[in-house]
Amino acid sequence: MIDNALRAADVDALVVGLSLLGSGGGGDAGVFASTLRRALGDGALTLHTPEELGEAPVVAVGMLGGTRMLTEKLPGGHEVVGAVRALARWTGAEPEAVMALEAAGLNGALAVAAAAELRLPLVDADLMGRALPRADQATRAVAGGSLTPFAMTEPGGRTVLLDRADAVSLERVARAFIAQSGGWAGCAFAPTPASVVRDDACLGNLARALDLGRAHAAAPPSRIAEALDGRALGAGRVVEIARDASATFGRAGIAVLDDTGPVLRLEAENEYLLALVDGEPVASCPDLLCVLDRRTAAPIAVDALRVGDDVTVVVLPGPRWWRDRPERLVHVGPRAFGLDCDPVLM
Repeated sequence: MIDNALRAADVDALVVGLSLLGSGGGGDAGVFASTLRRALGDGALTLHTPEELGEAPVVAVGMLGGTRMLTEKLPGGHEVVGAVRALARWTGAEPEAVMALEAAGLNGALAVAAAAELRLPLVDADLMGRALPRADQATRAVAGGSLTPFAMTEPGGRTVLLDRADAVSLERVARAFIAQSGGWAGCAFAPTPASVVRDDACLGNLARALDLGRAHAAAPPSRIAEALDGRALGAGRVVEIARDASATFGRAGIAVLDDTGPVLRLEAENEYLLALVDGEPVASCPDLLCVLDRRTAAPIAVDALRVGDDVTVVVLPGPRWWRDRPERLVHVGPRAFGLDCDPVLM
């Protein structure tokens, strides 16, 4: 990435890259494309490393809830900012920088917009490295750190603050609040020194999103896997989608009839989680499973996929933070989603 800065001209590439890092989930970052262009204007927003900020307190921001609800209950622009300011009132300390909850989908775009709105430095770090559905899957929680105090503000302006709670409790309380307040809320997580962020977060994923978006724009659809430093798993027509309720976010089993004969099956929740070819696992989370329109190579979200779609399925390397230690993989591999399979990684 050139000069570690985001400009208005980069927004289209950033949105595509964030969608790829969403692995079929994370929400549509394109909802915020116009907002980002206005926020960036004629200037540039620098992406900082944690080392540049020393001990400065950094607040992770994003949204929790149903991403599709944003199309029905549009953000007013105050939700994330409101959560950050409520957190500052509670802790008595002003944040000196922000970072993304997850550098994927609309949460990646929200962090950029929040940094511009708050006029704070943006740290190129996040607590997931890709789209993941639950707060207890945040890298900081897995590393033994605390996500609280935590604040969230819903579109109507109501704010809730949670202190001294573990990640599982935070997830439960947040979902209960969201269910009663319009389906989603802007969030701000515990201020943490940048020196700690260096070790308990995934680094460089906003820059990676921009690089992926640029490579995607430059490549012909037939060469897209190679251009993204990934691997093609198959290409063909979606012939079946079985959607079922689950105890968490719903489950989908997707069958793609490959042009060369094999059946490619995808297991999905909010994101694509596991790929099998003729029953043999070939790729899984936390690597990034991406279903692309075969004609345009545009990413297709899990909830937007339809029978009859002509697709290419590729896998991209997932965040190194999860891959570096086997004990971390337990939290984001297929078994963490109730799938009886060990991780299958690139």
